[in-house]
Amino acid sequence: MKDLCIQGIGFAAVAVFILSYQIRSNRRLFLLQLIGSALFCLQFFLLDAKSGCLSLAVNMLRNALMMKYGEWGWVRKKWCPAAIAVLFTAVLIVTWNGPVSLLAFTASVSSTFAYWSNSPRSIRMVNLVCASPCWLIYDVIVHSLGGILSESITIVSILVSFLRFGWKGLERDRTA
Repeated sequence: MKDLCIQGIGFAAVAVFILSYQIRSNRRLFLLQLIGSALFCLQFFLLDAKSGCLSLAVNMLRNALMMKYGEWGWVRKKWCPAAIAVLFTAVLIVTWNGPVSLLAFTASVSSTFAYWSNSPRSIRMVNLVCASPCWLIYDVIVHSLGGILSESITIVSILVSFLRFGWKGLERDRTA
């Protein structure tokens, strides 16, 4: 029963992540990803997957900052994603469990720098070719069924967003 509940948390997060890629607004995308990350953070904690858990905790901070990208001038500074990357590096060192720990690190750092581009197209492309594949492999290794489903669906969902909005429709900043 415990395992079913743990996996259920991941499946709840799946629904949130699917929705996040079907809206144009970066601000709403970051809010939904913050919520989904919180659910997966809890699931990884319960699965004793420390690298993923703490990486997602930093992702939650990052997404909260990105929601204020247009309001807080210091968040737009080039040093901000670098500072967050330092936090991810600290997580990597503290939670090192072999090469599997590099997956959560790579996914988180790559998406962080993409988010600071403030380009919906760049964000989706980095998630499509780097972050989601890394998380997918991590999920397989730590046995997160919801994570496996989420990243598989996320990849398809990103492709759908390109079809819905078009390549050019995703090139402008969508902070509204």
